[in-house]
Amino acid sequence: MGILLRWSLAATMFVAACFVEAGRSVGAAERSEAACADWHSRHPEWLWCDDFEVDRLESYFEYDIRHGRFVREAGAGVGHSTGMRAEYLPGDPHGGSLHLAFGKTPSAYIKPVDAGTATYRDIYWRFDLRLQPGWTGGGADKLTRATILSSDRFAQAAIGHLWSGSSPDSDPERLYLDPASGTDEFGVLRTTTYNDFLRLRWLGAAGGQTSLFSPPNIGKWLCIEVHMKLNNGDADDGVLEYWIDDRLDAQRTGINWIGTYRDYGINAVYLEQYWTSVPFAQIQQRYFDNFVVSTARIGCAR
Repeated sequence: MGILLRWSLAATMFVAACFVEAGRSVGAAERSEAACADWHSRHPEWLWCDDFEVDRLESYFEYDIRHGRFVREAGAGVGHSTGMRAEYLPGDPHGGSLHLAFGKTPSAYIKPVDAGTATYRDIYWRFDLRLQPGWTGGGADKLTRATILSSDRFAQAAIGHLWSGSSPDSDPERLYLDPASGTDEFGVLRTTTYNDFLRLRWLGAAGGQTSLFSPPNIGKWLCIEVHMKLNNGDADDGVLEYWIDDRLDAQRTGINWIGTYRDYGINAVYLEQYWTSVPFAQIQQRYFDNFVVSTARIGCAR
């Protein structure tokens, strides 16, 4: 009888373990604790943490809910936690956005989440991303950027883009680094408004190694971390790079972002949905979780 009971217990534990394993997402690992629990003391280098378990949306200086299509939703996050759900409609390029400010900014409207006095020249940001099963069309163009907002009209001194479809001949299943400067090479601000394309200096794109949005990765959680480092004075030593699940995927070095410009540092990071040419006929969704901004490498929680 004792042998039978021990066998039954072992069998029960084995079956339970199988169910747990089957429910796990591949890619970004599930968090053993809330990612943002007590983050100020555990990670003093972090400027922001949002695991979306608590509603922090009012802390973003801009939040485009897009008619209820970009929202916090229970079950949308890693391990069926709460995350952000973004929904694209056929023929509509917009899918909503989150705009986070930190450090010194040029306007009270651009409300920072910290004291608002620092000038940051070296920033990391990380988030988890998942595309719904059955997703088609590649990477949906816009994904994330860090920028230097330099005026109350949102003139930009520099932009660190990470997006797909950066040029007509690019692979829509890959991400691309696409750094741009809003100053001349000496540091004089040229841009006067947001996305002032005619006055930007495009500094050279670099495509990722991973076919991130190909069928084998659809439906999996992926951890994406980006690093933007400004150049020092007139040196060409700026950096823009990113990692997928802690593996370096693409890198640009030797960048002259802003010459000797010093008025503001990197002061905003965006998570965004804008699909320039929507190539599908059905509603599609993607999901975000565990958004962190830091002054040092963050890494993926394992």
